[in-house]
Formats: sequence, C-alpha cells, structure tokens
Amino acid sequence: MGKHGIMKKPDEFGLDEIKEEGGEVIDKGEHYCPDPMGQRNGNGPGPQLVETIERVAQDAESVIGNTLANRRQATSLAVLQEKLDNIRGVVTMSYPMGLPEWDTIKLTIEGVDGLEGTQAAEQMLEADKAELWVASRNFDRGQTVGERLGKNEKTKVIGKLQKPGAGAPGREAAVSEDERKAMMAYYFKKQEEQKVPFI
Repeated sequence: MGKHGIMKKPDEFGLDEIKEEGGEVIDKGEHYCPDPMGQRNGNGPGPQLVETIERVAQDAESVIGNTLANRRQATSLAVLQEKLDNIRGVVTMSYPMGLPEWDTIKLTIEGVDGLEGTQAAEQMLEADKAELWVASRNFDRGQTVGERLGKNEKTKVIGKLQKPGAGAPGREAAVSEDERKAMMAYYFKKQEEQKVPFI
C-alpha cells in the first residue's frame, strides 16, 4: 500500500503498462510506482510515509511473530489493540482522504465484515471456535497446556490454531530451509570429491 498506493476497483485490475498500450490514460502522481500485480493505482504517499508505514508494520509483526514467544513473553489484547491503532493512524496519515470501501487494508483494519470471498477471510479465526492442535492432537476447550502436557518448563511446544473441523494442521519441517541448503551443499561437495577421473 505504501509503495503502490490504494487499491483499484476490482473491475479495473490490470497492469498499467498494458492499459496505456490500449490507449487508456493512467493518473501518475508525483510518487508513481506501478504495481506489478496490477491491483493498486501506483500513487503512493511518498518516501517518508512509506518508511513510516514499513516501521509500523515491522513493529506490529514483531508482536504477532515469534519474537515474543522466543523471549517467553505473552501477548496481551491491549498490546495487539495498540498495534492495530498504530496501523490505523499511519494509514490515516498516509491517506487523509480515506481508503476506498473495496480496499482490503481498510476492510482488514475495520474488522472481518466485508472480507468474505477474499484470501484474508480464509485466514481469519473466531476466538470462541478456534481449535488448538499440538502434536497432531486437538486440545479440549478449557484444558490448559499444563494439564495436557505437564509442567516441565524445559519443554518446547509448537501449537497451531485451526478452524473447527479443519483437522490437524500440516507438520513442521524437520530442518529449516537454511539447514536443508547447507546439507545439500555438503553432500554435493562430498559426491564431487568421490568422483574418480577416467585415465
């Protein structure tokens, strides 16, 4: 949104270069940067506000990402509300005239209503219906993690939330992508060393 501007109407989606070739006039503002997906108008708010948007987004992501979990800190509803208010503020600062009613960012900030049929709606979970899965087993509502897994503080548990009836989520990869690449490079190097040249 910061780099490529507000969302076009769904019936106007398409690459600006192709539209220009067809004779359509494209409104290009001072900070025009065409959207490679063809969904946004390309007229962003400017470099300073883009930097502010990115900083606020990274701050919000640090709360909902793994950072707090790795530090063993709980996320509270008040902290999440504060980050959402910061996002609302930076969007209002960047686009004081407001976002159009079809913009997914506006729909996401205002709530679930209006997201029907979008990919974002598929990822939304209802707090009172979501299921917690750990080790391919569903936790009963009202049951704490300690009751189910014990009170050992050195146990690391990765849990995932799912929609009701969706079944167990996919398993975590045994090794990370970086570890997999390092292993592939190591075995490739060993294979090359073992090749015997023909004489």
